[in-house]
Parts: sequence; structure tokens; C-alpha cells
Amino acid sequence: MWQKAHGLVLSVYRHSESYPKSELYGLTSQMRKAGVSVPANIAEGFKKKTRPDKARYLNIAQGSLEECRYYLILAQDLGYGDTSNLMLQLEETSKLLEAYLSGLQNSESRSQESGEKNGEERIQEPGVRSQNRKQRIQEPGAGRKTIG
Repeated sequence: MWQKAHGLVLSVYRHSESYPKSELYGLTSQMRKAGVSVPANIAEGFKKKTRPDKARYLNIAQGSLEECRYYLILAQDLGYGDTSNLMLQLEETSKLLEAYLSGLQNSESRSQESGEKNGEERIQEPGVRSQNRKQRIQEPGAGRKTIG
């Protein structure tokens, strides 16, 4: 999920390089800020201890994705290039984020039913059965590719 979000940010930066200079402090800056906010909030949420804290940061990431979606529509309408590939990347990231958040919330409701307190128990990812969490999730930034 973080890797997809990071890839989206890199694509947003590349795409916005060609925007008019008059947009440097407008659309270019806004789009980049919203894009960077997505993987940043995913990373911050990853390190939070409780489910509600994790969910809050993932929800902020979702909001930033929707902000990005609007900026891509605007850029397309202003004739600043084809944003269809960026929209596909955004949609992939959005689906992953939604699935993870949904699993987190389902896990929280199950833990409330079984009497866990403060959401501090381990989180089970959607579709994954009892494995060590560290074996399933890489920390944000782990295994990332360098672009040359």
C-alpha cells in the first residue's frame, strides 16, 4: 500500500514538472502536497499503537487521495496533459487503502465483541490468517527502488 502511494507521488511530481510556471505556487504545489500527504500519513499510521489512531491516519490519507483526484481532474481540464495513468495509480492506491482500513475496522469491532481493551491487540490484515505481522508487512520505505 505504501509502495503504491509512493509511486503515485513520484508520478505526480514527474507529471507536474511540465505545468506552466504560473502554476508553481498554485496547482503544482497543491497537487504535490496532497500527493505527499498520502504515503506520509500511511507511514505515520503504521507506527501508531491503537486501531483508532491507525484508522485516523489512514482516513487522512484517503482524504488526501480525494484531493489529488480533484487536482488531476482540474489539470486534465486545463489541458496540462493526460492524467489517465495517474488516475489509474490513484484508484489502485485508493482500493488498497480502503481494503486495509475496512479490515482494520472489522478487526476493531471483532475485538470489542471479544472484550479486548483500547484496540491495542495485533491487527490482522484482510484475508490473512495468523502469521507474524512483521512477515506480512514491510515498513514504509523498505525495499523501495531508487529512480535514476
